Amino acid sequence: MNNSIATSQKRDFSVIWLNRLALFIVFFWFGFLKIVGLSPAEQIVSQLHHLTIEKFISVNAFIPFLGIFECVIGIIWLFPRYTKAAFYLFCCQMATTFLPLLLMPNETWQSSFALSLSGQYIIKNVVLIASAYTVYKVKVLSEE
Repeated sequence: MNNSIATSQKRDFSVIWLNRLALFIVFFWFGFLKIVGLSPAEQIVSQLHHLTIEKFISVNAFIPFLGIFECVIGIIWLFPRYTKAAFYLFCCQMATTFLPLLLMPNETWQSSFALSLSGQYIIKNVVLIASAYTVYKVKVLSEE
């Protein structure tokens, strides 16, 4: 019985670290692409920037800042001690990620239920949300 508990705990540990690594890879990679000006999302980010915060920060300053922010989120996921911070920063970033679905329907929807390629790029973030929530919840439960 104790051996099966230990095996289960090792498996859970591996699953959580696989999720942490996946979150790091996606956030660091996508953020780095923004920093170096190679992000395929730059057009939609620029359009959303124009609709929302253009009067507060230039797009030329904002996109690299967003890239750095995403890289930092990715790195923080690798440190279990900072899981809560990673999750809260992640939630802030995710909230803005879904805005084009509402504010830019011509860019993100083909019809009522058919997403454009940009819309699909956005909606795949549901998987990232599930992954991040799993890591967060396991961390919170382990502290109780």
